[in-house]
Amino acid sequence: MRENGLRALWQRGGAAVNGWLAIPNSFSAETMAHQGWDSLTIDLQHGVVDYQAMVTMLQAISTTATVPVVRVPWLEPGILMKTLDAGAYGVICPMVNTREDAQKFVACTSYAPRGTRSFGPVRALLYGGADYPQHANDTIVRFAMIETAQALDNLDDILSVEGLDAIYIGPSDLSLSLGCRPTFDDVDPKAAQAIDHIVERAKAHGVVAGIHNGTPEAALGRIAKGFQFVTISSDARLIAAGAQAVMARMRSGLAPPPKATDSY
Repeated sequence: MRENGLRALWQRGGAAVNGWLAIPNSFSAETMAHQGWDSLTIDLQHGVVDYQAMVTMLQAISTTATVPVVRVPWLEPGILMKTLDAGAYGVICPMVNTREDAQKFVACTSYAPRGTRSFGPVRALLYGGADYPQHANDTIVRFAMIETAQALDNLDDILSVEGLDAIYIGPSDLSLSLGCRPTFDDVDPKAAQAIDHIVERAKAHGVVAGIHNGTPEAALGRIAKGFQFVTISSDARLIAAGAQAVMARMRSGLAPPPKATDSY
């Protein structure tokens, strides 16, 4: 079976730099995949990507060694299984708030006897290889999102679930749940303390910690704290930022237009 580059990187003690795909287009996904990201996550929870667009985006990512990850809309067995059948090598599941949620997530993404995943890896066989069924349980990566006060209260119970490989912090939702401003990087002190606590407990349990960031500087700072999976921005935000930089430079370099004069 094709190796999962995330697992290989983590086993060497490295940190993965993850890109985020919000644009439902295979060409933009292919372009992003050729820029050197360790992994790319297709976001089905927020934004405008649907399942069929996701499939074409996974095909585009497959033109590179970038690891394909998908954030599903919710903890729902059907979409979890179909996402894996389409060839995702990692799944990020939102709003995992209890040990029972984490157990359900692991079960839905694992074949028997370990779990309850239904068999039908149609495209996953093409991407992963003919022996995908024998190795999928130990190859794909399962991220549980920790983004609520309830998840914080149940953190050690969640992290102790067998088969859970990683957690992923959504700083904005976590901040909102704690009564703070929703933001990625410059979070309020209460949210910052919670983020530090989560990564410390994840390390204690041997679970990889991941987090969303707005800038490379924030991502590098969080790697220094022990995070091994950092997302920076998104394809849509990067396009907007690049276009804004071009236009700001052009506006600053262009002479102002002549003033209109009255004519009679």
